[in-house]
Amino acid sequence: MNKADLIVALDVPNAEAMEAKLQELPDFIEWYKVGLELFCAEGPAVLEPLKKRGKKIFLDLKLHDIPQTVANAVKTAASHGVNLMTVHAIGGRAMLEHAAKAAAECEHPPKIVAVTTLTSLSADDFTDLGINRTVSEQAVKLGELAISSGIDGMVTSAHEAQALRDAFPDALLVTPGIRMPDGDVGDQKRVASPSFAVDQGATHLVIGRPIMHAEDPVAAATAMLEDMNK
Repeated sequence: MNKADLIVALDVPNAEAMEAKLQELPDFIEWYKVGLELFCAEGPAVLEPLKKRGKKIFLDLKLHDIPQTVANAVKTAASHGVNLMTVHAIGGRAMLEHAAKAAAECEHPPKIVAVTTLTSLSADDFTDLGINRTVSEQAVKLGELAISSGIDGMVTSAHEAQALRDAFPDALLVTPGIRMPDGDVGDQKRVASPSFAVDQGATHLVIGRPIMHAEDPVAAATAMLEDMNK
């Protein structure tokens, strides 16, 4: 039994590219992430090939708007068979509560996770934004806000996952920025290996380029799962 779920990020420009990648990727992958680029290119129709394959869908649009608009978006996403989706914790308590309530009212309620801090941000970026907390302090503070508002969990770097797991034992912790120890970090500033993320308490690991751009995606995905389950 896996300690955490692997989510492969379909960071491709259009449905044609997605279909080509799905043909290459192994059947044992149960979860796929659809993000802004692909969803903006194709709209909800891009989810259909995943549903037909019986896959679970993580819709990562990082909703951040007035409460009612976010609530409506959550219900619409749920109607398209989304299993997991993101909101920005910094949207505030009312927005988070509306998102949680909207999800609970759906026939098939999606889980909602709140983004605490983007893994592309560093302490220097916090200074630019006028945030006086450390990255870890910000993650825990926004995590408290999200969980107390009815949200199911958080999106967080593996480096903040342990603090969140200690504070919120039952929360979902979705961790991007995953690389093998010898992998290219790309534009991520706070990366971690799969085994480290799981050890820190992550429940879902989001992995894109290391699998999607691999010469052998099946071998890459297998290596990631093996590292996750050390």
